[in-house]
Amino acid sequence: MKIALASDHAGFALKQEIQALLETLGHETLDFGAYDENACDLPDSVYPAAQAVSKGLVERGIFVDGVGYGSAMIANKLYGVYAAVCQDPLCAELARSHSDTNVLCLGGKIIGSVLALEIVRVWMRTEPLTDEKYRRRVAKVVAINDQHLKPLL
Repeated sequence: MKIALASDHAGFALKQEIQALLETLGHETLDFGAYDENACDLPDSVYPAAQAVSKGLVERGIFVDGVGYGSAMIANKLYGVYAAVCQDPLCAELARSHSDTNVLCLGGKIIGSVLALEIVRVWMRTEPLTDEKYRRRVAKVVAINDQHLKPLL
C-alpha cells in the first residue's frame, strides 16, 4: 500500500520511526515533510499530503504534529479525506473498523513511539466492518462529503 506521510517539526522524529515501520511491513511511503526538526508550519506538509490522499495518489495518510488535531483539521477540509486523531490502539481500531478512516493523525508530544507504532500497526491492519449499520453510517458521512466538498482535479 502507498502511504503519504507528513509532519511538522514536533512530529518529525516520530514520523521517521513510522516510515521505517511501514517500509518494514512492505508499504511504500511518500514523505511530504517536514524534513528536519527546524520550526515549520504544519499546513506546508499536511496540505499536500492530504491532497495526495484526496486525489487517490496514495491509499492512506499518516500525519504527525504536536497533538494531532492540527493535522486532522487540515486533512478533513479536503474531499474524500477522512482523518481521525488516535491516542491508543483501540481508537485506531475503531477509527478504521467503524468509520473507514483513510488518514491517521498522531500527536508526537502526546504519545511515545512505542505506543504510536502499535497504533499504526493496528490502524494499518484493521479493515472496515461490513455490517449494514456501519456501511450505512459511513455512507452518510460520504454523502455529506459529496454534498459540501468537491473533488480535486
